[in-house]
Amino acid sequence: MRILGIDPGYAIMGYGILDMKGNHFDVVSYGSVTTDAGMEMPDRLKHLYSSLMEIIAEYEPEVAAIEELFYNTNAKTVIKVGEARGVAILACVNSDVPVEEYTPLQIKQALTGNGRADKKQVQFMVKTILNLDEVPKPDDTADAVAAAITHGNSAGGRALMRKVRGR
Repeated sequence: MRILGIDPGYAIMGYGILDMKGNHFDVVSYGSVTTDAGMEMPDRLKHLYSSLMEIIAEYEPEVAAIEELFYNTNAKTVIKVGEARGVAILACVNSDVPVEEYTPLQIKQALTGNGRADKKQVQFMVKTILNLDEVPKPDDTADAVAAAITHGNSAGGRALMRKVRGR
């Protein structure tokens, strides 16, 4: 199964492409799409959308795992990140890629066993699980890869339960 992980953002949108075979992950690609602070928001969204469409066309993921919004105290920022998240979901849907959504708590729990883990713990587990020399940078990229790992482990568990139940 090829998984596209997405950490939504309007300045930096992280992505990670992983192949899951059995209970093993292979890293295909990861990185980030960035927009300049001076760009108007509609232009930023257009750039994010077209870049994700290119990534999806190149890597042909079977599913996308996207992080849900975490509300902080800055409502203006949350709205802009929500717009970028909507663009990411639209790119997936327009490419016939199903979207699964995970909260930050679910991602932390899945990678570290602790829903209150800090960013460094999650990044360490991304590096360890994928046997990488370094943590993917920037942080948004590591978060996207973490979302993909979360989905892979979650989807594998659902498949195993279907097998056990005879479905």
